[in-house]
Amino acid sequence: MSRRKVTSTDIAKAAGVSQSTVSMVLNKKYNVSFSRETVEKVEAAAKELGYVPQRRKASKSARTEKLLVVFCPNLTNPYYVMLLQGIESRAKEQGYVLFVCDTQRDLGMEERYLKMMWQIRPLGIVYMCNPSHCFMKLVEELSRSIPVAVINNQNERLDVDAVELDNSKLGRLMARHLLELGHRRAAYIAPPLTTRQKQRSKRVEGFLKEYEKAGLKGNVIIKAAKEELDSDAAHIDSEYMIGYELTKELLSEEKNITAIAGLNDMIAFGILDALHDAKFRVPGDISVMGCDNTLFSRLHKVGLTTIEHFVIYKGRDACDIIMKKIAAHMVKNPDIEPISTYHVEYEPRLIVRGTTSYARQRKKKN
Repeated sequence: MSRRKVTSTDIAKAAGVSQSTVSMVLNKKYNVSFSRETVEKVEAAAKELGYVPQRRKASKSARTEKLLVVFCPNLTNPYYVMLLQGIESRAKEQGYVLFVCDTQRDLGMEERYLKMMWQIRPLGIVYMCNPSHCFMKLVEELSRSIPVAVINNQNERLDVDAVELDNSKLGRLMARHLLELGHRRAAYIAPPLTTRQKQRSKRVEGFLKEYEKAGLKGNVIIKAAKEELDSDAAHIDSEYMIGYELTKELLSEEKNITAIAGLNDMIAFGILDALHDAKFRVPGDISVMGCDNTLFSRLHKVGLTTIEHFVIYKGRDACDIIMKKIAAHMVKNPDIEPISTYHVEYEPRLIVRGTTSYARQRKKKN
């Protein structure tokens, strides 16, 4: 005859406590505090009676939902919304659901989300930008048990799968276009150029290198926002305001600028509005260009000249990499464990619209 199963009621009688106390102690409900003596009494009684904890049945949703986690630095820039759109469209096609971690470029938030991954155990993780330097090792450690794909700056080497972007190439393309139009004196407006956001610096470096090749490096003015802006939570208009405010500063300091480049399209829109308010004609007086070819660059009254680097495709590719890794793990081969690292890169393309033209000619002095 089989032995009767020990219940929490049996343990409660043996320990001299209520059944609810037993339940909370055995289920480790840390939001309720008990004395050490009570906890020890309950645990000792459970051990003595041979209590075997019941296995919790996984809920239907937990068994069937195929979960991917996406790390995003913010959702106020259309660039990241486009990336997310690409990831989501591919995930939906394959029956996956997404959990989006918006870190807001906050190290504490990023760390908390990363530590949660061991409990959540998603089938895959997509990083929509480079992980912060202090968490690179943690991300690589995670990738050994959970497929991770990073949409990253090519110059940051990680031992994980990546959809890469050569940001210096984007900067060079921007500069080359302006130089071909005769813009010998230009400005570049950017968010904070911090060590944590190297991809921004790479775009600026690429721009400067092209002007340096033309012997005009000293003719480029770099205007970057203050570093503390990166520690604030991003607002929907924060990058637009960087473009607007720094352009106003620039116009009060410089009179001979014929072109202004924004690190991204949102900054370029701020540049355009600041020039409009100051009664400058675009592109008649000053040419303007952005980068990322976001939806708004096509909707603006005067189409924005920008750089296309296939953002939505990158999101889809990152998702595809995760799917391939998941499929590889499902094929059980006792002899060989396949190891592969994927790297995908798109060639950026200049999109010329209505905000750039030939540099205005300086009036000769009599």
